[in-house]
Amino acid sequence: MVHVLTKELARRIEVSEIDGLKSRLSAIQSLPGNPMGIHIRQFGTATAFIAEGIPGPAFNTIRGLTSEDIQELDGILDYYKEHNIRVQLEIAPGSSSEDLLRTLADKGLCQKGFHSVLYGDSMDLIGEVDSTITVRKLHSDEFDLFADLYVRGFGLPSFIKQGIAQNNQVLYPLDSWSFYVAMVDGELAGIGVLFIQNGIATLSASATVPELRRKGVHRALILERAKDARDRNVEYITGQAKFASISSNNMERLGLRIAYTKGIWGDM
Repeated sequence: MVHVLTKELARRIEVSEIDGLKSRLSAIQSLPGNPMGIHIRQFGTATAFIAEGIPGPAFNTIRGLTSEDIQELDGILDYYKEHNIRVQLEIAPGSSSEDLLRTLADKGLCQKGFHSVLYGDSMDLIGEVDSTITVRKLHSDEFDLFADLYVRGFGLPSFIKQGIAQNNQVLYPLDSWSFYVAMVDGELAGIGVLFIQNGIATLSASATVPELRRKGVHRALILERAKDARDRNVEYITGQAKFASISSNNMERLGLRIAYTKGIWGDM
């Protein structure tokens, strides 16, 4: 049974997102010489993440910003300018206020999009999987395979495969992280990742190769990860997706519901 969402639960879900990104980037940062240029810095209750060697907003973002952090904004903006990284702030409604949003606008920032955060009880995520689909744990020597499916599934350039393999393999020894591969009739079809900490399981990255979409692969990956989450006695399972996307629809069909929709803010 899904618990009624409170501000306290919403903040706990938000913190679990931060914990997952911090765990991932801290592990990458620990690689010899910090080749990806990872920097993590706290500004009040907000955490600023920078990955100089990983372009785009996925890892270059500020999470956990609240109305109590308004005085930190100049420092945050300067921090990203120093690293020549475009600023992106993810604003959760439970942590926001009119004063915070007005201040963001006064600093020359604007809202650029929305992102849904879903949650539920892992006990509710139970369903049948098409017999043609199998999902198993990824082996420690399969991260080249993982990276290949990742870039094909997300439509990314192939030259970044080595970095993706390395940046995920470093997480493999950590108990918090689990990796999965899905197949359709024995053909490699997609990947999924699960992060568990402090009683919350997060459905992390999941991708299906284009030629094997609409066969139930994403659904099967959700159910397999939910099963493992139940086995580890988590309280909640969460996931993120673009607003009203296919991924979001699949999670809702299986029993997750929207906790909140984040506002994505950045430079004008």
